[in-house]
Amino acid sequence: MKNLFLTSITALLISLSSHSQKIYAVDSDYKADIKVFVVDSDYKADLIVYKVDSDYKAKGNKGLWYFVDSDYKADKKVYFVDSDYKADLKIYFADSDYKAKWKNSSKQHLLY
Repeated sequence: MKNLFLTSITALLISLSSHSQKIYAVDSDYKADIKVFVVDSDYKADLIVYKVDSDYKAKGNKGLWYFVDSDYKADKKVYFVDSDYKADLKIYFADSDYKAKWKNSSKQHLLY
């Protein structure tokens, strides 16, 4: 019984820590998991995002996003809205990977 519990906890932790951020941009809000607005300054963002060039670099829930070309390959489908009040999440695109991070950790659950 104890081994089953430990195995379950270990599997859960591995699945949470290895969750990657493969993103697909959809063309309608009803198809999206999350509605996203891109802000013009990092201090306005919930999440600072860096677009990586390979899917293996998009590990964890840290703001390292890899945009895939098909919705079935994505972990999350996003729709980019035109106003911040329509968004579930406000993001800012950074120019370096080390800048990617959560500014508002209460929204972190949106990408799990």
